[in-house]
Amino acid sequence: MLEQRDALTELVKAQVGDGKRWSTREFAARAEDTETGYAPGKSLIAKIIGGESYRITAPLVSALAAGLELPREVVGAAAHLQLIGYTEKELADGAPATLIRTLDASGDTPKARAVAERWQSEA
Repeated sequence: MLEQRDALTELVKAQVGDGKRWSTREFAARAEDTETGYAPGKSLIAKIIGGESYRITAPLVSALAAGLELPREVVGAAAHLQLIGYTEKELADGAPATLIRTLDASGDTPKARAVAERWQSEA
């Protein structure tokens, strides 16, 4: 069975916005694709966390990975899940499995809140 969800949007929304780890302005300042120099603007970040439609590109994925301090492979898996989806078997290992664990940890659960508090204290 194919699973598809707005995983890239979820990753960004879990860390960026009011009351989160970074404001849109702070995140836009730190999210940059080091290879191309591409950095999404504050308005694009606001669109992403607002659940609006946006175009997913390789430089955007790299910039978001840098900003979120996550491996490029995991953020790339989020983009893949959002655009194409994965089968259940594909989600069992590697970057896709890491992505699912990351998304599940960012939900509103006691464990997720503890992780978020730890990240906030480290920031």
